Amino acid sequence: MNIKVSELKNNIEFVYKRNPDTPRVAFYLNFSLNNPLPVPGVYSLMVRLFMQGTKKYNAQQLSEELDKYAIEFTAEMKLDYVKFKFVCLNEDFERALDIFSDIVKNTTFEEFEKERTKLEGEIIAELDSPRAKIIDSYYKNIYEGHNYGYTNTVILENLKNLKKQDIIDAYAAIVENSKKVAAFVGDLDFEKVKSAIDEKLGDITPSVNKLPYLKKPVLSETKKVELIQQDLNQAHILKGWIVDTADSYDFAAISLLNIILGASGLSSRLFLELRDKKGLAYVVRSAYDVARLSANFSIYIATEPKNIEVSLKGFEEEIEKIKTVPVTEEELENAKNNLFGKWAFISETNSQQANWLAHYGIMGFGFDFHEKAVEKVKKVTAQDILTCANKYFNETFVLSVLKP
Repeated sequence: MNIKVSELKNNIEFVYKRNPDTPRVAFYLNFSLNNPLPVPGVYSLMVRLFMQGTKKYNAQQLSEELDKYAIEFTAEMKLDYVKFKFVCLNEDFERALDIFSDIVKNTTFEEFEKERTKLEGEIIAELDSPRAKIIDSYYKNIYEGHNYGYTNTVILENLKNLKKQDIIDAYAAIVENSKKVAAFVGDLDFEKVKSAIDEKLGDITPSVNKLPYLKKPVLSETKKVELIQQDLNQAHILKGWIVDTADSYDFAAISLLNIILGASGLSSRLFLELRDKKGLAYVVRSAYDVARLSANFSIYIATEPKNIEVSLKGFEEEIEKIKTVPVTEEELENAKNNLFGKWAFISETNSQQANWLAHYGIMGFGFDFHEKAVEKVKKVTAQDILTCANKYFNETFVLSVLKP
């Protein structure tokens, strides 16, 4: 990848990629989250308040300015960092950066009560969805005792106790003591872009060079959770294990394991066996969800309530099969091509590319992570898949079942 890596004047890592003849540029700025146990809900509410006004603009003026120049701005909370981004036309870059820097540096966190009420309502509405409810239960249990386990139900319990000062203090702590990474992708000159960013963002507290040690989540016992919802016409099952994350040796093999088992749609084993052959599933899939400190591998199925036990047996059979019988060379090659296709699809636009570069940087994986990952995937063998399956698919798992 043709990228240039440098530093802004306040030690913020800056990665630049020029994509000629593209009309819109993308800029991302990520701040690491280093507080191991913040009050649940603080960060979720915080990111909603960045659009509610700054020292320079009130919420309506801010919205009007962004609309006037067709600037797309978002602030988003991830498990390991807070992400700010804007996308705009090339000619509006400096104007967009001016508004962006005002939001990042001068947000007043107005409309606190209104946004808290809205967030509460949105969480309650979302948890009406059975799929959201089962995912919430699963993550709350697999990451129990860790901030990765601060799911919607946990946030809901704490939301009423939050004060505006909690938000102000939390953001100040993030800005004051965080690793910061910036990424730009588009068709503008490097020196012009870097100079403008230094001018607008160079007075932000410098980036810390080394992240503090944060405890990794540990699943020390098997957990089986049963949830009842009266009006359901189908059951939802989610089973998963803690696995290694993206900076581990096993990342490439686990990624392919996911494709083979359930992330390649109609051609995945779970789909073919549980839906096509046995007629058990409305939906069946697997997922490999990666964070900086940990990752988890899960299997999900939505099925008729009478099929819960036979679906669980189907899970066990497919897991046992992939632990004992090597995948064929054809299946492995197809999985690699499928994975490369997915990675290409989510890296097409300037915004997607800037997003991934900033993500790799803030996670500590390196800006060349993608290229290295591709090479590692190419080298994965059938024996690697077998070894990984036996290493991670053990008897220490979380099983959440939602049924009528």
